[in-house]
Amino acid sequence: MEIVRLSKGELIARKNDTVKCWYMIQDGVVLQTFGETSVQLGRNAIVGFFERDIYQCDYVAQTDCVLAEFVCSSAQDIKNILKGKEKLRSIFLKTAVEQRYGLLCLYSELENQAKNYHMFVETLYNDYLTLCNQYRVAETAFPKMEHFNALELQHKAEPWEVRNSVSIAKTYMADYLQLMSRDDGMTIGVIMETSAQMRRFAQGIVEMEGYLAYHKDIMLARGQNCLFKLFFELAGKALEQEKDISSILKDMNLMLKVAAKLRLYDGSTLSYYREICDMLEHRMNTGAHSLGELEEEPVEEIDIRHADGIGIILDYAGYVGTEKDEVRTLLMEYHDLPDMGSMEEHAYKLRKKVSLIFYDIYYRVFIRSVQVGGNLNPVVRMFLNFGFVDTMFTGEENAASLYELSAHLDVCASEHVYTIYRWLRCVYDGSKPTSKNELDMDYAEYLADQKKSGNMTAEQVKEALEDAEQRVEYEIHNMFKTVNKITYGRVTTFCPILCEKDLIYSMEKMLVTAERIENAMNEIRKIDYSVFYREVMFSDPEKGINCEKIMQEVLPDVILLPNVGTRGIMWQETSSKRSNTPGRFMFPMFTTAELRDLVITVVGSFRWEICRKVQGVHWNDVREKSLTAEYCTYMQFYKKNRDLSADAKEKVKSMLARAKNNYREVFVLDYASWILFESKGSFRLNKVARDILVRYCPFAKAIRTELMANPIYQSSMNRFEAENAQKLQKCQMLYNKYEKAGGVITPELKENLLFYQM
Repeated sequence: MEIVRLSKGELIARKNDTVKCWYMIQDGVVLQTFGETSVQLGRNAIVGFFERDIYQCDYVAQTDCVLAEFVCSSAQDIKNILKGKEKLRSIFLKTAVEQRYGLLCLYSELENQAKNYHMFVETLYNDYLTLCNQYRVAETAFPKMEHFNALELQHKAEPWEVRNSVSIAKTYMADYLQLMSRDDGMTIGVIMETSAQMRRFAQGIVEMEGYLAYHKDIMLARGQNCLFKLFFELAGKALEQEKDISSILKDMNLMLKVAAKLRLYDGSTLSYYREICDMLEHRMNTGAHSLGELEEEPVEEIDIRHADGIGIILDYAGYVGTEKDEVRTLLMEYHDLPDMGSMEEHAYKLRKKVSLIFYDIYYRVFIRSVQVGGNLNPVVRMFLNFGFVDTMFTGEENAASLYELSAHLDVCASEHVYTIYRWLRCVYDGSKPTSKNELDMDYAEYLADQKKSGNMTAEQVKEALEDAEQRVEYEIHNMFKTVNKITYGRVTTFCPILCEKDLIYSMEKMLVTAERIENAMNEIRKIDYSVFYREVMFSDPEKGINCEKIMQEVLPDVILLPNVGTRGIMWQETSSKRSNTPGRFMFPMFTTAELRDLVITVVGSFRWEICRKVQGVHWNDVREKSLTAEYCTYMQFYKKNRDLSADAKEKVKSMLARAKNNYREVFVLDYASWILFESKGSFRLNKVARDILVRYCPFAKAIRTELMANPIYQSSMNRFEAENAQKLQKCQMLYNKYEKAGGVITPELKENLLFYQM
């Protein structure tokens, strides 16, 4: 164990980071944070206890803390830690029970909040309809209620689990500890079972937080239509009729009371609406007969079902006169095609024209949006993020759903996941470099090539490099246009305008959220733990390390393209020539395919391409051992391979035919089988392919331990374990030498050691 000291506010672990070790709190308080809610962890609580592979939340030191750090990734590790230590067994057991209870308390609280919120909003809306009838006022359409359903959890805590946890934690703790700590087997069984339960509870907590955050603007939403605004407008019409508005005010005050209890809204929002209620009450008491408009941020309310989307977008983009008329005519002509996906020459040429003008409009709208700033017009926001142009293309119901979704785009963004609009903003402000074009040149390389060709001077190149608008233009025309078409999946019939023919399921079902992407990625990382690790160089010549390769995890950037697509692609294995920069994965914003399968395919392609990049010209040279080199050799000479049966050879032949002799595509197919089936002990690969994947895409330690009992895996996995043990020993010896020379084990070095321990 190693002692770690942290100051108040320091981050211990971040959500979606790989769990490399556990931290037992020796002193202080750690905050386990799920979005807006949190659990306090005190002495003997363990950070990483239930996550297993990937942290599901953030852990922050709430006070100055002292933590005991130790490697623990499997039941065997726990067994080794607890062996012969009866007192420690009791501590671990008590910690497990108490942490499970604390998590269940938060789970139950959120579950009640979500259920009560839904019932309250439903009741409130019915009250509104009743009051409209009583006051003889026409009700205002409120489409948000159409999409507001009761909470349906995928990750549930069963009632018996709750009762069991409460009973043990509150009544029978001493008896339970005495019984279950009698031997290591019982203790470990309880710990592993409790850990699995807690993972599920934590996932449920994340679901409920997302549900409440997504739907909170139904009740209160400054700058948008919401229930409060409906009641406000009703009160205004009632005052004009010189009617008593006490019943309306009662519901509005109740709304604010409930909002305060839910803790979904900040103090300024609640104060803002409280002042409005006070003002209404004053008007009623003073006999005022007019109310005026609700003074809020100037965000335009639009009836999206009947809005002139084309006109709004073209006006925003700066189109005027005949140019504007020509674009509208072109779009109308495309819309009026009997079959917009037809392969006839006229339809094909029209799609091409529409595509060209779409990206010109997009560029103009984007530049205007960053120049003007402030809140975007909802139609403009829908255009930039979804490719929405007009209701006539999507249909009224789909347009209404998109309108609703556009107010919740935060669900499609995270630290590593970007909508295309957010991504272009990053390119514009320089926080992200431009992507490569189809000739494998980024913006700087393209300008250098233009200079070399004599098309630009050195001064022009310098100016262009610093020109944000030109960077965005390059990104749109050299990445966005191409990738948007590829991720759609049907390149010959592609048009960037979002159309009803592609919207075959509900928006909710098709939407690719950041959470869905990250969950799919994390499932792969749990199996193929080394997938995003890279070799980087570490040196400290003064302490005896001139140049040492260490492993570092670099998660990819994911960009969501505005289409309803069926493909994901690995666009870049790194962001630049440096190997420790993030890769770039592209997915459609909406998909009708199984997202898990898309992600596995993209990650498999990444595995291949990152190896090619690292190996350089030797990527297919078997003398330089690597994944790609050995796979190429296997593909080239499979007919003569004595380790392959006749059936296996025939299967390889068939796969090569399907992949049109593209070795990478064959590998990707095998990689999918490796992740989906082989990791569970279900055999899909031949001996040769399995042996290569064992060495270059090894399973996580826990999976290897389970599979090694099977003779099919024993030989190849034993070799891997032996090689890994040598690397670990070498690493530990180097670190010991380094520390003796006065060196400090940095977080990077610690991560490298933990990598080999995994």
